[in-house]
Amino acid sequence: MELTKIAVATGNAGKLREIKEIFTGVELVSMAELGFTGDIEETGKNFRENAKIKAEAVAKAFNLPTLADDSGLCVDGLNGAPGIYSARFSGEGEAANRKLLLQRMEHVADRRAHFECAVCLYLPDGHTYFGEGKTYGKILYEEIGRSGFGYDRLFYSDDLKKSFGLATEEEKNSVSHRFRALQDLKNKLN
Repeated sequence: MELTKIAVATGNAGKLREIKEIFTGVELVSMAELGFTGDIEETGKNFRENAKIKAEAVAKAFNLPTLADDSGLCVDGLNGAPGIYSARFSGEGEAANRKLLLQRMEHVADRRAHFECAVCLYLPDGHTYFGEGKTYGKILYEEIGRSGFGYDRLFYSDDLKKSFGLATEEEKNSVSHRFRALQDLKNKLN
């Protein structure tokens, strides 16, 4: 499939930067650059459904193939929370989300966790393609490092043997859930 220009349905600058670094060979334009100002209500019950909701909304607004992801942190000891609510866990932003996670983990012995990502490429004709990826690790007892965004400073990567907060963008992107989901999507498009 030959795609030359794809809209990216995200308002998260960190996510957009990662997607542009990973999904190369095609022009990627953010929904903000296109002038999309609406709110997209994520009413899905899982990452895949939310990714499709976002991709479909932007694709229909601009008649462009649109890529969207939905991703989050799933903690075993919290029965998968914060999951699809990761970005709005505290309702007060990234730093508050990390603080709330640490509070909820205070007396939890099982610190295993994974980041999960579903990406959706929605074409103007309604065809959809999905990719999915996960990366495994555990929740640290305190923030370590300054790199990344979201929960990266609290996530110890089994692959990298260090916090995502200490990883370079290249290191993180080589093992991240988003990288794996985008690779899965690319494989399905070939």
